[in-house]
Amino acid sequence: MRSGIPLREDFDGEALRRLARQTKDAAQVRRLLALASIYDGGSRSDAARLGNVTLQIVRNWVMRFNERGPEGLVNGKAPGPQSRLNDQQRAALAQAIERGPTPYLDGVVRWRLIDLAQWLWEEFRLSVSEQTLSREVRVMGYRKLAARPKHHAQDPQAIEDFKKASPPQWRRLPPGRPEENA
Repeated sequence: MRSGIPLREDFDGEALRRLARQTKDAAQVRRLLALASIYDGGSRSDAARLGNVTLQIVRNWVMRFNERGPEGLVNGKAPGPQSRLNDQQRAALAQAIERGPTPYLDGVVRWRLIDLAQWLWEEFRLSVSEQTLSREVRVMGYRKLAARPKHHAQDPQAIEDFKKASPPQWRRLPPGRPEENA
């Protein structure tokens, strides 16, 4: 039976246990303790039992530990899919948003996500869903804001006259008057 991949020489079991006591990440602690048992002469099977994982996962931990040290045992965030827009397209989109639509050219008076997706298709032949475009626009620092529509013939004085002046719900009793329910 062949031996496993050797661990780094610059650590030992006690150093890994010390690191495990100092860290707050539970998954990293479990991995450090499993590798510490290997440093102390335990088998990889014992480390797998201690970490409650398979031998293949222990091997992966050893590889990550050898490559990046204790930080390699921290759970990383998955990178996710790459952006559909490149930097040039993103800059052109930001410029179009800042400039605003031209009604006779773009056919709209304000940008909606579907209109921006259509604009991207016409400019770059790039098909982007509204959800993806919303995420891209949000990352660029823009927010969806819509002004409340205002009728062109609205009379400000009529609005003030229409407002009702409601009396306050609670009223203070006049001084010296006894409470009625007491």
